[in-house]
Amino acid sequence: MKRTENRDTLVHHWQKFKRHLPEMAEAYDGESRAAYAPGHLDAKTKRLMAIAVAVASKCEGCMIFQTDHALEQGATPEEIMEACGVAVSLGGTMAASEVTVVMEYLAELGKI
Repeated sequence: MKRTENRDTLVHHWQKFKRHLPEMAEAYDGESRAAYAPGHLDAKTKRLMAIAVAVASKCEGCMIFQTDHALEQGATPEEIMEACGVAVSLGGTMAASEVTVVMEYLAELGKI
């Protein structure tokens, strides 16, 4: 499955989850809004940090959505790759293999 198809599948099932547990979904969405709101760090920086955490945590859906959000905040593919590099510096070979998810996704979007 292409990474972009995976994104669409995740969105579809997340919407189903939200319909079944709206209070839980709203709490999660509220937490995310607060976490990524500009503060001492701007939203782009926070999304780049989230990409590094997603790579180190091996969360494919997180990598895809955080990459989308970072691009929306004006991050360049080069900035995204640098964030992935930070993850690799902490996670070694296991994180390095996860970087391919981000790279494939950026390629599918025509960004690299």
